[in-house]
Amino acid sequence: MADPPLADDLAEILRASPGVMQVLTTVRALRLPDWRLFSGAVYQTVWNAVSGREPGYGLKDYDIGFFDPDTSWDAEDVFIRRVADAFDEPLKSQVEVRNQARVHLWFEQRFGEPYSPLSRTDEALERFVCPAFAVGVRLEADDRITVAAPFGLDDVFGMVLRPNPNRPLANGWDRVVQSALARWPEAKVIEGR
Repeated sequence: MADPPLADDLAEILRASPGVMQVLTTVRALRLPDWRLFSGAVYQTVWNAVSGREPGYGLKDYDIGFFDPDTSWDAEDVFIRRVADAFDEPLKSQVEVRNQARVHLWFEQRFGEPYSPLSRTDEALERFVCPAFAVGVRLEADDRITVAAPFGLDDVFGMVLRPNPNRPLANGWDRVVQSALARWPEAKVIEGR
């Protein structure tokens, strides 16, 4: 999991974002199995707080991962539609939902890299492009925000982009870096692992 003081800081930052909290509250009510909000909506909200920007600046979408052992497209589509029906625009178009049990079925064709099957949602975080992106959160029934961050939270709060040390350099790494730097030019890029 994550460093407790930084996890508390992360939760406080996320609670100050109306968009993030609406997504967390709505998805919690839907009771998706083993779900997390992760990647851009999390690290970018922190970067906005650290750099003095508005909470929603630069956010393109809200990625929700869940884990359902039924890997059929029809089963995943039921969840996708359920989540879409729970939101009005613009969030309806911005919340993206994917069954992490199915990622291995399409990842290589889409990204050109092999991807072995996962056993739970948090395991996906270990494979993200860089440690700063590898943070997932969930709003629990008791209103706590739990944090999964296999690489810790230092890179998130330090606005550091570095390759995931546990995988080959991701296809499209340069594009990912340039996209982030276009919105947060003060981010630091570390090419080494």
